[in-house]
Amino acid sequence: MSKTEKNHKNQKNIKNPKTKFEDFINPIDADKVAEKPNLLPYAHTVGGAIIIPTEKGIMKSKALAAMEQQTEMQLDQIREQINLLAKQAQEIQSRTQISMEIYNADMGFEPLVNHTYFLYERSKTGEKVLSMIAPEQWGRSSKMSFIAEVLLLADKTWKIIRENNKDNENNIDI
Repeated sequence: MSKTEKNHKNQKNIKNPKTKFEDFINPIDADKVAEKPNLLPYAHTVGGAIIIPTEKGIMKSKALAAMEQQTEMQLDQIREQINLLAKQAQEIQSRTQISMEIYNADMGFEPLVNHTYFLYERSKTGEKVLSMIAPEQWGRSSKMSFIAEVLLLADKTWKIIRENNKDNENNIDI
């Protein structure tokens, strides 16, 4: 028998290596095995390199933490400013709305800047009336309901100083 025939015969006697591992059951839990251990941020074998944070890494970490804290503080300030601007916009809209009501109201005088006046509604007609007389100063005559005490500002808009509490109807006789 030649040498090549002996090798061929020996190879037939050796079991197929693939069939050798088919019956093997891995005792390690599959959830605890990394598919690509070279991508782990730490040593995955006993003989693996120890990973110790360098001073440069610590410095970067502290800088990032400080940066995040600072940006969060700045964003909080911006949020406060946004809320303040929204509140101011609502106040302007409110002043515009009451100003429109007052300028459409019946007034028998020219209002002066920085003076307070009183807005009423006539019960019979629903017409609004601007008056210099406070609700507490009225005598008894015909019915008007107090709406608000208002102040004329320099820009000719009106600011509400106090409003009538709807629960406590202030019907005034004039």
